[in-house]
Amino acid sequence: MPRCSVPFTIIAVGKQREPHYRSAALEYQRRLSRYCRLQVREVADEKEPGGLSIALVTRAMDLEGQRILDQVKPGDTLVALCVEGEMLDSPAFSRRLAAWQDSAAQVCFVIGGSLGLSEAVLRRADLKLSLSRMTLPHQLARVVLLEQIYRGFKIINGERYHK
Repeated sequence: MPRCSVPFTIIAVGKQREPHYRSAALEYQRRLSRYCRLQVREVADEKEPGGLSIALVTRAMDLEGQRILDQVKPGDTLVALCVEGEMLDSPAFSRRLAAWQDSAAQVCFVIGGSLGLSEAVLRRADLKLSLSRMTLPHQLARVVLLEQIYRGFKIINGERYHK
């Protein structure tokens, strides 16, 4: 089984602070190393504005969004994780992974912070993807995404994986 040549990158707002989430994420990153080149880039999050006025929240999201977009090159495929995105089952997601292996310079998955993703990031996205209709904490979303990428590569390679 040859390793995928297309780099996959997860761009996440904020750090993986909780030890149990960090440990799970690192385990899936280790497992994925046999299938693909994977990077995780963390961009600084903004402090939640006091009072949560729409203008201050929008400004904070825009600052985070610019940090995200600074990590994305023009030819990259950008996948924005958001609750309103398309929901795929694991086989359909694995087919997307396989298609991206043949077409993209880099695939960037973006996980927003506690405020969500800016409009600029959502407009730039080639795909809006939902992991669930429920809102997930961004640290847990990273673990779920890594697990689904791992599962996708297991499916692509015809390998058994527990359900």
